[in-house]
Amino acid sequence: MYKKDEAIEVIKILKKYFPDAKCSLDFETPFQLVVATILSAQCTDERVNKTTPALFAKYSTPKDFANIDIIELETLIHPCGFYKNKAKNIKACAQKILTDYNGKVPQSANELISLPGVGRKTANVVMLEGFGIAQGIAVDTHAKRISNLMGFSAETDPLKIEQDLLKIFPKEYLKDINHLFMWHGRNICIARNPKCDVCPVNMYCKHFIKSKKLATTSNAHSI
Repeated sequence: MYKKDEAIEVIKILKKYFPDAKCSLDFETPFQLVVATILSAQCTDERVNKTTPALFAKYSTPKDFANIDIIELETLIHPCGFYKNKAKNIKACAQKILTDYNGKVPQSANELISLPGVGRKTANVVMLEGFGIAQGIAVDTHAKRISNLMGFSAETDPLKIEQDLLKIFPKEYLKDINHLFMWHGRNICIARNPKCDVCPVNMYCKHFIKSKKLATTSNAHSI
């Protein structure tokens, strides 16, 4: 298990390195955040933010989306990819919010997960960004990669990674982790070309430490 004090120090360092880290999705209401987060699956937040202004200008409430023509919705969200499945989930999600929750996005993770198109990651994002409640960690591709490389978790399943992270980090740090891992993954710990040498937390990274030891051993053998 990763030492808790070292893990907390990683978050403190990243918080100083990325003082402006925040949610990248644009939204005005919890429901718009639900829609934007569904659209962000296997799509960049930048692309979602280019798509949602026109979408939300015409449709913004659960009632709007519950009654939307599915073909028009598919057309509006087409740039975000997987548009047929996303359109189906968004419309069904809006309908369930109307019928089961009086038109308001529920404020509990379990209720959010009951909505079509909403998984654990989306529920964590909505709870934090929509309601200011940090009760979990949204494990996206960045959080997964960083958790594995840093040594926070050896798991590959996002749910298991989240459970490992929750064992390490005290609750007061959860709101920061969601943002910091994403920003660190986009700017430093990049999947195809990680900037390990300039990483502000490389001294705590199990992958970097192991790589340096292997390099040192290899150089010693070649002399």
